[in-house]
Amino acid sequence: MRLGLAIQTSEVEPVLPVALLSGTFEEKLDKAAHFGADGVELITVDPRSLDVERIHLSLERYGLEAAAVASGGLAFAAGLTLLNANPQRAAQANARLFDLIDFAAALGAPVVTIGSFRGRAAGAGPKAREELAAILKDAAAYADERSVRLALEPLNRFESDIIANVGQGLEFLLDVSHPALGLLLDTFHINIEESSWTEPFRRAMAVGKLFHVHLGDNHRRYPGQGLIDFPAIVSALRQGGYAGYLSAELLAIPDPDTAAQGTLAYMRPLLEA
Repeated sequence: MRLGLAIQTSEVEPVLPVALLSGTFEEKLDKAAHFGADGVELITVDPRSLDVERIHLSLERYGLEAAAVASGGLAFAAGLTLLNANPQRAAQANARLFDLIDFAAALGAPVVTIGSFRGRAAGAGPKAREELAAILKDAAAYADERSVRLALEPLNRFESDIIANVGQGLEFLLDVSHPALGLLLDTFHINIEESSWTEPFRRAMAVGKLFHVHLGDNHRRYPGQGLIDFPAIVSALRQGGYAGYLSAELLAIPDPDTAAQGTLAYMRPLLEA
């Protein structure tokens, strides 16, 4: 297992509440390496505007991997969602998803995450679930051809009205039925929607569908400050053979650098135990 930090790329103008590390993009990479991260999860809204080769070289310079490409900034900063009442915005979001996949492929990132970017079913009509399934099946086929996978994130009931827990997520994956679509499980959302810290991970791993993990304590601050049993979660992941990333995507409290450093300082001994 490896540890990552979610950071925003240079074209994202507002400071996102769950983006860690301060400074320029290069300074963020320097800090990530210095603090002991294995990789960074890149939150981008317009990957086609970025110098991919320069980013690739910078990651190599600091000994970091692209842990994932995150889509959450598109919903927060650009107002783009796949399930959108505005057909034009929905079409733009769909096109941007393919841009994210291309960006991930160019950087060797294993997954593109789908969280709030999927949007809400309420405003998308009675066939929202079927529409989302069709969108993600097409995108998964495109991703698979480029050695990238899509990781759909169950979100708590306050942030989404479609796919809130691991059971619903696995049912949805059966509907889509594509090997390149799996789940991203976030400890913060598990805290709200599940009845066990570990069983959601065990269920997803049992069917080979745990593609990515997000870290955040029960109040979405960095691990070790709240109630979540991270040692039990790491033990379950190890027993299930999970070898992917645990990526800190959490509130930058008290500041982006402290939250990043605190996550790594708490989680690294658990992974090395």
